[in-house]
Amino acid sequence: MRVIPIWASAILYHVAINQQGSFGVLQALQSDRRIKSIGYEVPAASFGVFQMISLTIWIPIYDRIMVPLLRKITGKEGGLTLLQRMGVGLFLTILALLVSASTEELRKHLALLEGAYISSMSAFWLIPQLAITGLAEGFNSVGQMEFYYSQLPENMRSVAGALYFCGIAVASYVDGFLISIVHHTSNGSKTGDWLAEDLNKGYLNYYFCLIAALGLLNFVYFSVCVYLYRYKGDGEKQVQLDINIVDKNLV
Repeated sequence: MRVIPIWASAILYHVAINQQGSFGVLQALQSDRRIKSIGYEVPAASFGVFQMISLTIWIPIYDRIMVPLLRKITGKEGGLTLLQRMGVGLFLTILALLVSASTEELRKHLALLEGAYISSMSAFWLIPQLAITGLAEGFNSVGQMEFYYSQLPENMRSVAGALYFCGIAVASYVDGFLISIVHHTSNGSKTGDWLAEDLNKGYLNYYFCLIAALGLLNFVYFSVCVYLYRYKGDGEKQVQLDINIVDKNLV
């Protein structure tokens, strides 16, 4: 039961991550996806690979370079505690959403200026928001799995992965609920539907800012949970011992 408040904070984290796989694709669809030098148009859904590349590159950099440096500063074996890593991931999702809002504002401005459905903004301007989202996963998603595994009782460790994926499932419902509310409330406003099918007629940047604001509130909630949380056993030493057991089992 001790991990449930921490688990609840991960729901809005997953909601923020989901935006890049849904509205991020729509942004790419209405941006210039051409590589003019070779005359090739990149499929919109393919831009998600930059998020995976960012995650893949960051994990070994963190383990081999950042952990030793942070260990000297904090004196902790893992550099940062698991909850600190999760907190960094939450903060990065907020940053990614703000970058997404800024990019969308630029994309829409150029499209309206040119009177075109497809903006002249290169879709490769979406890479920063995708890269930051990948970094957020490197901190939070990995930290979550290690946290659940180390803090659950030994006879319940098999449900650690289930907890993580349950969070993703609940986040999908929450995401759909938020979209429905925004559709319903913004339709009757002066601005019109924020999430119009044609992004040039909507205000997707407002929606990104809304999710970022919710993420900020969630970050405050998470910080309170971290302050009140007590690690199982002998604090961080027990956590590190459990992580080492996980690593040995994986090998």
